[in-house]
Parts: sequence; structure tokens; C-alpha cells
Amino acid sequence: MSNSRPEHYTWRKDRIGAWPVGVVTYSFDGTWYCEVDNFDPGARLTRREGATRAEAEKAALERAAELLERTRIHEAA
Repeated sequence: MSNSRPEHYTWRKDRIGAWPVGVVTYSFDGTWYCEVDNFDPGARLTRREGATRAEAEKAALERAAELLERTRIHEAA
């Protein structure tokens, strides 16, 4: 069993189009992970991994953008 812990943990608030999102990035056992959530209520949209922080963030943000692009906004009458 590994005693490893996540390192280089960062969190930031960002926007993808009109949507506010939270972006969490960290490394674990030499692999970088990035999770993107929809900020309110904080449901995770995607998690991607990569060899570098930039690679993981790029993959996660691209996938989150794809998902949010398909989301319909229903306005009250």
C-alpha cells in the first residue's frame, strides 16, 4: 500500500463561456490530475490526467467545454 499523498494542489474559479467553474489540479505518484466542477452546486463535470499540469488542465477544460456546450438553459416565462 502506498503512503503517497497528492502534491501541488491548486484550486481556482474560472469561466467556460457563461458558466462559472471550479478547477482543481494536483499531482499524485508522478501523474497530474485536473477536475472541473460546475461551481454551484459543485458537481464534477470531468476529471482528466496527464504527464504535466498543463496537459491535464487542457484535457479537462476541453472536455468540460464540450459538456457545457451541450447544456440547455431554460429561462422562466
